[in-house]
Amino acid sequence: MKDYFTLNNGARLPLIGFGTVNIKGAKGVTVIQNAINNGYRQIDTSTNYNNEGMVGEAIRRSDVPREELMITSKLPGANHKYDDAIDAIQESLYRIGLDYFDNYLIHWPLPKQDHYVEAWQALVDAQKWGLIKNIGVSNFYPEHLDRIIEATSVTPQINQIERHPYFNHNEIVKANQDRGILVESWSTLGRELNDLMSNETLKQIGEKYGKNPGQVVIRWNLQNGVQPIVKSASAVHQQADLDVLDFELTPEELKQIDALDKGEDGRVEGQHPNEYEEFD
Repeated sequence: MKDYFTLNNGARLPLIGFGTVNIKGAKGVTVIQNAINNGYRQIDTSTNYNNEGMVGEAIRRSDVPREELMITSKLPGANHKYDDAIDAIQESLYRIGLDYFDNYLIHWPLPKQDHYVEAWQALVDAQKWGLIKNIGVSNFYPEHLDRIIEATSVTPQINQIERHPYFNHNEIVKANQDRGILVESWSTLGRELNDLMSNETLKQIGEKYGKNPGQVVIRWNLQNGVQPIVKSASAVHQQADLDVLDFELTPEELKQIDALDKGEDGRVEGQHPNEYEEFD
């Protein structure tokens, strides 16, 4: 396994990204600094996380050069109209204190509002202007992807979707990979809303390799060509989540993990992309 993912435009991303949802303020700066010190090089935020300023401060305090960090943010649902999207991208850069985003995604498609095509055009143009290196989407289904690709002739580099063993989204993963789009997983470890980290199947597989269930899940994603986005305030857990390159799951173990899928009942918050309206 290579130690990076290659996007469809030739750019490289680290194998594992660090998420920042619900991490804020001075404590958040320390958490992000620790993550960078522990080896994370991709930091994932969003305008709707209300913490872009915190992430920017952690970057400025870091000893790691800016060009070695990959910073992701996302366009909120309130700014899908073209002019609003352009303004929002610029405002996010001012807020975080950076000249460009390495990755910038449309957070949700909001098909009921039906402005995601012009939002995508805004990202395409912002990439041409140098405000964004890699452009992508989040929570987009194949019909959403095909529509924006047809409208702009530009394929997203990234699609970040909910994915964990209780909701493996395997068909959507394949649909993205068939289109040359890197899948990133959010809610990789299931959050506190389910019992994923105490699942007996994951525990038993982990015991074979001297790993915990979270490490097994991260490895499962990597072997499926998916970049996991993980989050922990604990420096020990941050280090453990990166310690997944010294073992390999067997095909049978991968099938066992896939078999944990609960379909729609496995979503952590019931957020279906065709129904969820993200404005707050």
